[in-house]
Amino acid sequence: MRVAAALLPGAIARLPVAGREVFLTFDDGPHPEATPWVLDELKQHGAKATFFCLGKNAAENPELLTRIRREGHAVGHHTWDHPNGWKTTNSAYLANVVRGQQAVGGNLFRPPYGRIGPLQARSVGKLFPIVLWDVLAGDFRPGADGLLVARLRAAEYASRKHYRVPRQPKKL
Repeated sequence: MRVAAALLPGAIARLPVAGREVFLTFDDGPHPEATPWVLDELKQHGAKATFFCLGKNAAENPELLTRIRREGHAVGHHTWDHPNGWKTTNSAYLANVVRGQQAVGGNLFRPPYGRIGPLQARSVGKLFPIVLWDVLAGDFRPGADGLLVARLRAAEYASRKHYRVPRQPKKL
């Protein structure tokens, strides 16, 4: 994601931290099965996260969006229905971003797949900070064990940054 951040001036892919701090983000929700579990796990560990929500999912699950906010998590938007910016016209992409923001609220934006064209990025960046990532679990890949992939990515990151790797999370 460092390359994408370099090509998108002003996009945020990493923030300076003091000590052992990690920013957790979750995309594509709120989802009726995954989001309650994630929220319960975060609460159990006293952790907060940022949820980049799809407008369509927020409209279908408003009680979960309310719970995310009520429990003190940050909310950003992730378009209405997850278009790939590289395969979508600028006007259609921007309309999708605006529709998603109207449904979700929030003043942060994460482009689906991290794919956003330069003109799209300039237009969106005038409205909202664009937030990327620097560690991607890859748990969305077919056949991937999300818990194992996330743990391996965390271990890889920890080895570079000297962070302690958290204990094995519970299975879904």
